[in-house]
Amino acid sequence: MKNRVLLIVFILIFGFLCASALAQKSTGDLGGIRSVEGQNKSDLATGPLTNNYPFKEAKEFSIGVFKNQPVNFGGETGDTTRVKRLQNGRVIYRKINVPVYKKGTDVSVEVKLRSNGDKWDKSGSCFVVTDPERIDVIDVSLGQEEFPEKSFVDKGYGGILKTEDYIPALELMRFMSPFGVGHYSDEKKYPKIEYNRPVYIPKWENEVVWKKDISELESVVTGEFYIGIWIDTWTPEGYSVDVTLKYSGRSRPKLKVMPLLNTMYYVEGQKIPDFFAATTLDLDFTTKQELRNVKLYYTTTGHGGHSGGDEFIKLRNEVFLDSRLVLSKIPWRDDCASFRRFNPSSGVWTKKDSAYAYNENFEREFKEIEERLASSDLSRSNWCPGSSVMPYVVPLGELKKGIHELQVKIPGTANKKDQYNHWLVSAYITYIE
Repeated sequence: MKNRVLLIVFILIFGFLCASALAQKSTGDLGGIRSVEGQNKSDLATGPLTNNYPFKEAKEFSIGVFKNQPVNFGGETGDTTRVKRLQNGRVIYRKINVPVYKKGTDVSVEVKLRSNGDKWDKSGSCFVVTDPERIDVIDVSLGQEEFPEKSFVDKGYGGILKTEDYIPALELMRFMSPFGVGHYSDEKKYPKIEYNRPVYIPKWENEVVWKKDISELESVVTGEFYIGIWIDTWTPEGYSVDVTLKYSGRSRPKLKVMPLLNTMYYVEGQKIPDFFAATTLDLDFTTKQELRNVKLYYTTTGHGGHSGGDEFIKLRNEVFLDSRLVLSKIPWRDDCASFRRFNPSSGVWTKKDSAYAYNENFEREFKEIEERLASSDLSRSNWCPGSSVMPYVVPLGELKKGIHELQVKIPGTANKKDQYNHWLVSAYITYIE
């Protein structure tokens, strides 16, 4: 009798525990899909997530930030409930929440781009606002704040330098839109485009996809933050973009991040940064304690699409820290022809050349030929139409507590009349305290 009572008690306790576990699973795990606090169901993040936010354990996680979102100048607006537009649509941004990983995690960003009718190559940037408590580009764009005086370079170039009150936007990825990918890839709709396509390109691509490991920035892309896209388009058709952030959940050392400078003109009214022809970029910044394992991330691209413009000439970039030269590079890419399949609307002309090739009798002989040469094939100052741009990474070791001087020197070309020579430069450091 005693054993029978114990058996009944055991069965009741076991049943109660099973029912509790099932109830918790049904309310806490939506079939392997967990929504992020503050987002709609369309933004559900995928992954085997079983803990409540914030996570008690590291878990794989991804979030679709933008999906088919228009970026243009005065054109289609797309989602305006969660996504905000600045510069008449050339900038889009939104606030998101991401789990905080106490032991760190790998992070990557993926950007997909399609032309909606813009046929040109344009500069682009995926960025985050790292400290909403201080003045940032969103505050200034909305007219809530002004760029601090110390954020200016020379006269009239505001919002570039870090100050005590202002933090420049931090670039997750620099990219360059190709000529017309997607919209002009349809040779039935645009039959003449076929004659731009070299024999080694079987078809035009429908979109361009860029992926980048940004694990060193984990501390600024977890928790709550603003993320945005800027494209220098001036057409109402513009582009369509997707942006996804992915988190592996794999533990890794956590780093701190300090944005230093950014010459991208995210805010309406900012001038194109053509000041390097006249002056250097000089920044004083303060470290409140000694920093260890410091690395500088420096991204640079030269622009000016006319003959002899900074886009098409080699100019050395020099970076000095506390009067010591830490980086000296000529940023240049000569592999732009490899992006040809993403550039259906690129201008094309022919160029005479000689080839040692087979004739109709399968005998090799020298022949004069004409080959297609596209604008997108030309070498450029650290970018190609359809490429992303990777930063230069400079190990700096330790930085002592106190004031430090950073200087960027580029012998840019002075503008005349309708020329637009300029350099897009951004930099940040990562470190351990």
